[in-house]
Amino acid sequence: MTEDSVFGPWLKRWALLPDGQPIITPGSRLLPVRRGDTPAMLKIAIDDEEKFGNLLMTWWDGDGAARAYAQHGDALLMERAMGQRSLMHMALNGQDDEASRVLCTALARLHAPRPTPAPPLVGLVPWFASLRSAAQRQGGRFSQCLATAEVLLAEPQDVVVLHGDMHHDNVLDFGARGWLAIDPKRVTGERGFDYANLICNPELPTATNPQRFERQVKVVAEASGLEQRRLLQWVLAFAGLSAAWFLEDDDAQAAQGQLQVAKLAASKLDA
Repeated sequence: MTEDSVFGPWLKRWALLPDGQPIITPGSRLLPVRRGDTPAMLKIAIDDEEKFGNLLMTWWDGDGAARAYAQHGDALLMERAMGQRSLMHMALNGQDDEASRVLCTALARLHAPRPTPAPPLVGLVPWFASLRSAAQRQGGRFSQCLATAEVLLAEPQDVVVLHGDMHHDNVLDFGARGWLAIDPKRVTGERGFDYANLICNPELPTATNPQRFERQVKVVAEASGLEQRRLLQWVLAFAGLSAAWFLEDDDAQAAQGQLQVAKLAASKLDA
């Protein structure tokens, strides 16, 4: 599949000019473009999750997320982040608390009710299938994570449309428009699921640091209005799920990192 065949029809359809090199991800193909004088990002979804994510971006209508300029079929034309700030850089350079608060603010906007029905979504119960499989095969920490997840899933609180993949690289600097989210999944459930990811983020080298963990649990609980114990339960459940996903991807090292986060959460819950 050539770049011309992927992007060409959409460049023509929306009168776009390429403005950078293509970006290839497992689920999509992206191309920086310009529509007249306006910088934008053209995203072509390759898998179903990304296609539904495009619909969710359109539904959010630029409130807490990048603005969708146009959407049709597998393609989304959206606002491009032109700011220079990075939440990952902030988190690793003395502004971890501020980065977490920015992420919590973004999530609060995304979780807010909207006047129109949401696009098709999947509940969190099937979302945890990989953790159930890992618990059956390996037991141990996975079984502990699953037991906590099942309790949370049985009696959800504050059910919202979730982002589903909220982390430091999915909220970008949009200059005057502030920090806005990109790349959602199609999932609905208790809002604590999204906040847990801020603490578990496997791309964050400091995620397994006990001092950082304890501090960010407090910061996120305060900024989100979540009860700290409930947040820790979601961190335990989410870390187990994340570890199970990494095992499915044959990334044992990343899985161990997430299990270490689960251990930190379990220790705090037992204290």
